[in-house]
Amino acid sequence: MEKGTVRRLQIEESIFRQQGANTSLNHVTRVLFCGPHFPDSQNFTREYLQHYPMIDDVPLENVSAMIGDYDICVVKNFEMNSDVISRAKNMKLIMQFGVGLDGVDINAATKQGIKVAKIPSGETGNAASFAEMVDERGSHDDILKFASKADIVVSCLPMTTETIGIVNNDFISAMKKGALLINIGRGGVLDYEAVYNNLKLGHLGGLGIDVVWTEPFDPLNPILQLPNVIITPHVAGVTQSSFRYMAKVVGDVALQLHAGKMSYIGIEIVN
Repeated sequence: MEKGTVRRLQIEESIFRQQGANTSLNHVTRVLFCGPHFPDSQNFTREYLQHYPMIDDVPLENVSAMIGDYDICVVKNFEMNSDVISRAKNMKLIMQFGVGLDGVDINAATKQGIKVAKIPSGETGNAASFAEMVDERGSHDDILKFASKADIVVSCLPMTTETIGIVNNDFISAMKKGALLINIGRGGVLDYEAVYNNLKLGHLGGLGIDVVWTEPFDPLNPILQLPNVIITPHVAGVTQSSFRYMAKVVGDVALQLHAGKMSYIGIEIVN
């Protein structure tokens, strides 16, 4: 971190204390955003918290050296492995800025007494229309029978022990020839070999996917050479409304922790 940045943070922290926000506490909760992309995540959080001083992001190469100074880590595009977590001596909470915890070593965090959380899908501006759809919702007992009737299958599944690879060869073979498969859930719910082979053979008419199997995705992966595949770079949830909602959640959690409380409002603890 540059000396000027450190000095600025010291000045802001002094202002924050003078404004009477829990001046009885000697420690200001420090929040670190980890990841090279989506700067609006920390910018909106700073905007929401106004004068709260310790909202920071550092270059990726400095995270391991500096993470021990922070109480909350907000993960974006960053691998929180056991080595990084072992250096987080003051960490109370690791939060994913979103729902996917694929890059966080939850077991390592648990062993170190660190809570891990995600932010469930929040306000997107469509709450009213979703409420109207409740009575129209249905379910299928036989997933293969369901697959055989659909022209387009949209997978919105989270990654769990039950959903890993659930869209497998049996499922795809049951789909209509030429049907389309769209995945806006986690990449691992699709069986890669089954998807690739059925695309090559022409049974699958096309694939649209926003979250792939591993990220970053190898640009030379053969599935990218197929003409009936469209892959977007994990941006389906990147909207101002969703980012402002999640920034508010991060800010509220930071304020609660600073006040000596641990509020789980707006987040889902997974360990």
